[in-house]
Amino acid sequence: MGAHVADGSDWLGLRGARVLVLGAGGIGAECARGYLGAGAAVTAVDRDPGRLDALPAAPDGTRPHTLAADLTEPGAGAAAVRHALGAMGGLDVLLHCVGVNDRRPILEFTEAEWDGMLRTNLSTAFGAAQAAGRHMTGAGGGRIVLLSSVSGHLAHKRHGPYAASKGGMNQMMRVMAAEWACHGVTVNAVAPGYVETPLTAAHLAEPGVREDLVRLVPAGRLGTPAEVVGPILFLSSPHAAFMTGHIMYVDGGRTLV
Repeated sequence: MGAHVADGSDWLGLRGARVLVLGAGGIGAECARGYLGAGAAVTAVDRDPGRLDALPAAPDGTRPHTLAADLTEPGAGAAAVRHALGAMGGLDVLLHCVGVNDRRPILEFTEAEWDGMLRTNLSTAFGAAQAAGRHMTGAGGGRIVLLSSVSGHLAHKRHGPYAASKGGMNQMMRVMAAEWACHGVTVNAVAPGYVETPLTAAHLAEPGVREDLVRLVPAGRLGTPAEVVGPILFLSSPHAAFMTGHIMYVDGGRTLV
């Protein structure tokens, strides 16, 4: 991916970019739609084939490449990167949108449950980003974007393993950014606040939860997956060539209070 700023016909500069999206539900699906709409080629990976089948086509009818895989398996992230390289002939952008949450007090978690959540949320990001970084540093450039959370910064109760995974992701991202900047590879994170996704649906449906959360957001509402897409596309684009190691909060002001 070049470091130019695109003209008006391709203002994002993503036309022809080769993008690997890990996680095809909620925000991941909306981002796949956004990349396709910007003219990029997309490979999407998810363990649920139904999510992959539901992904939209590009405006010209082009379908994303897909791979059904469990990224928590050892080596699965590197295998997904190899698959994307074969399907698209290269890799310019990696977006990691894999994550789960389990809202319980820390005293209720077993070590196995702790390990499982960190493996899903953090280790999958490490494996895939490492493999993408290895390719991109050799190729002379690329963009890596990790989906973090305000929970990586705020001490939400009943979010222990999830918060730890996102805080670890933020610091891992910063180290990757520092190590790979000299190769033209940027590594950034986008940290949403509460967004209406399948990951949050059951929690938001609990009595009083939605109202309590909305009161914490200066914007007075929760976010939507589509509102996270723009920042992610920006960080994936040539416009963000000199921005790396950054956590971009997309939270309606939640981290201000």
